[in-house]
Amino acid sequence: MSVDWEARIDFERLRSERLAKLRAQLEKSDMGAILAFDFSNIRYMTATHIGTWAMDKLIRFSLLTRNSDPISWDFGSAAKHHELYNPWLNQTSMEMDAHPHAPHHGAIKPREENGARAGVSVLRGAFHPDAGIAESLAKRIKRELEKFGLADEALGVDVIELPIMFALQREGITVVDGQQVFMEARRVKTSDEIGLLSQAASMVDAAYEDLYEFLRPGVRENEAVGLVANKLYSLGSEYVEGVNAISGERCAPHPHVYSDRLIRPGDPAFFDILHSFNGYRTCYYRTFSVGSASRAQRDAYVRAREYMDAAIALVKPGVTTADIVSVWPKAQEFGFPDEEAAFALQYGHGVGLSIWEKPIFSRLVSFDHPEVIEEGMVFALETYWPASDGWGAARIEEELVVTADGCEVITKFPAENLMVAGGQRYFTVDGPMNLTRDSQSHLNSPLFTANNDSSSI
Repeated sequence: MSVDWEARIDFERLRSERLAKLRAQLEKSDMGAILAFDFSNIRYMTATHIGTWAMDKLIRFSLLTRNSDPISWDFGSAAKHHELYNPWLNQTSMEMDAHPHAPHHGAIKPREENGARAGVSVLRGAFHPDAGIAESLAKRIKRELEKFGLADEALGVDVIELPIMFALQREGITVVDGQQVFMEARRVKTSDEIGLLSQAASMVDAAYEDLYEFLRPGVRENEAVGLVANKLYSLGSEYVEGVNAISGERCAPHPHVYSDRLIRPGDPAFFDILHSFNGYRTCYYRTFSVGSASRAQRDAYVRAREYMDAAIALVKPGVTTADIVSVWPKAQEFGFPDEEAAFALQYGHGVGLSIWEKPIFSRLVSFDHPEVIEEGMVFALETYWPASDGWGAARIEEELVVTADGCEVITKFPAENLMVAGGQRYFTVDGPMNLTRDSQSHLNSPLFTANNDSSSI
């Protein structure tokens, strides 16, 4: 957290640098302004936040033009709160946006009109179409474009509901895809963004520590989800976006959603923890075996780890996403007909205010459309390998910050070898139970292991 005796996260710098990066991308585009409905883009542009309950409603919106600073339209009470507690929305460095007679300090001036305003969108169709909400929104946007001399310029929009798009077009506004402006601005992270992403990852480190202590036969996947969510919220997470908890036969194929399955002795179990700290996300897999691990599970983990380490070893400025995915297996090598069918199993993606940002690493697209790795990027790499027993699998994910000459891994919970949770609870007449064993007891007999060695895959 912020203190007066160390320089840590500088939120004023965070806000100003994000806006500067976004404005630079707008200037490079052929658009006069960009309009955002996506919560992550609104936050990047305006540094406003009203909680996560409204993320799926598309009811808030914000506008940045070439000649003005951001304007945020929000629920009436939220707009009033922004006016009181977000003073940066009432400041500008743009001449056309400034109050012509107000005193100012340096390049920063009071705005002629406050950037915190009341306004709503169509609430994903919940408002009656005849209520005129879409038309009112379009007129607001047209007014700003005319005020700042951009009425004839294209308006870039990130995501939009059709009634809004049609209303903007009826006002004579040319609507184009503006998402790439936001994505390019967010591609390389500032120092404060990297600090927040590292803090978010450290909170997941702690959640995995608790999860490792908790895992044992008889607990349910959903109980593990509850444990992780409780830990993260206790540490200050603003939003637990999801916890994938996958165990036993559910590991292959990967279903990407937790269930109420009881975890059993010898089960593989992997987890993906996604949460937000001050808006900045994590995407962070770890795999465990519960009680013991079969040779097949151990070998699957070794294979997934080897693919991970080979990819990390290549990461440095100047290499491309194609270079990284070239060391990953083809889809057909692990049981899928093509790369689209295997999408997101051997995968990489930027991490920031959302969990899938630029750049994207995938054999589906990266060879034909490679992206250059740059210093300051933060992304996650994730690998997967199914076990030879036909039902287990291993899943590993690491988040990396690209440095001047390589990278730093910011996901710190141990993952270089397969960890066994609850493994020292069992003792046999010969001493502690061997943690490398098949969950079907008879398969551990020399009668079977000699002829059915599953270590080769």
